[in-house]
Amino acid sequence: MGNLLRLLAREEGTCFSPQRYDLFLDFENAQPTESEKEMFLEVDSVLKKGQIILNEISQYRGASKEIREAISNPGEDYQEKARDAVFPLVQQLRRYYDFSSDIETVVPKILSQLCSGSMSPTQHLEKQQALVKQFAEILEFVLKFDEHKMTTPSIQNDFSYYRRIVSRHSLSGPINDEQDLFKVTENDEQIGSALASHMSLFYAQPTPMLKVLSEATMKFVADNKDIPVENTTETLSTMASVCQSMLKDPDLIARFMREETYLFVLRVMVGLVILYDHVHPVGAFQKSSNVDVKGCVRVLKEQPSSRSESLLNALRYTTRHLNDESTPKHIKTLLAS
Repeated sequence: MGNLLRLLAREEGTCFSPQRYDLFLDFENAQPTESEKEMFLEVDSVLKKGQIILNEISQYRGASKEIREAISNPGEDYQEKARDAVFPLVQQLRRYYDFSSDIETVVPKILSQLCSGSMSPTQHLEKQQALVKQFAEILEFVLKFDEHKMTTPSIQNDFSYYRRIVSRHSLSGPINDEQDLFKVTENDEQIGSALASHMSLFYAQPTPMLKVLSEATMKFVADNKDIPVENTTETLSTMASVCQSMLKDPDLIARFMREETYLFVLRVMVGLVILYDHVHPVGAFQKSSNVDVKGCVRVLKEQPSSRSESLLNALRYTTRHLNDESTPKHIKTLLAS
């Protein structure tokens, strides 16, 4: 495994006139070449931290019960229980926020590897499969993190409560050390008002990691004038088309060694459509788009709802241009159904 078959043919007859790819990206076993190893190891370190974060946020308990009791009962015992419950969670949220900076840092580096030089997007995918795999894993992390965040309202509630009680105590008198309010361990760091404001803005976003990813990608385009913007958008659209074609070809599906790889490719396809829609000036839904959105949605709708519903919702609610007047009605109808 590890080879990427050549581009076959252009598929005619759809409103997007998409290219059809009979390609295979080895998302399971791709290994870095000697020239990729340094970049690969840097990204690998970020991805390992990301996996820990996904495991944590998937089990996020929240302090809703303790906060409700503290609001209903002014006694100090209840207030202390709420503080003791909230503070470790806020430290957890701080780690997630800090990790977004790692995404912000590493994404332009990997895009530089995949979008620069004289190779076409197809050639980059063929020759740099290990980095393509890592970029796909970043996309999967972003989708999974934001899905957990959107379905866990206690994340915002916990942080809002933390800010309220810090603010309330600040108004009642100067606080020299938050240890007056919270039990702080040696490994915990204080969250000052400036950082708390930034974290509040981050968690106020419905999809905070997607915002970081899309802004990092747009910054990469803006900061690298020597790399045409088309290099980036065509890399995203080509990779999305490859994923779509892989999911439609029984021979390529048969090459997956693990059952979960199919779902991984589904997620990556959706993540690429969403990122393309955020980065491309007119988005993914226009007739001139290089992304076959209709084909991607059809692939999703062929799946059991347990696999597809969250991904369809991601297309419905986290893209930028779906509700534009210029988006074809049949695309809106397809996604609405």
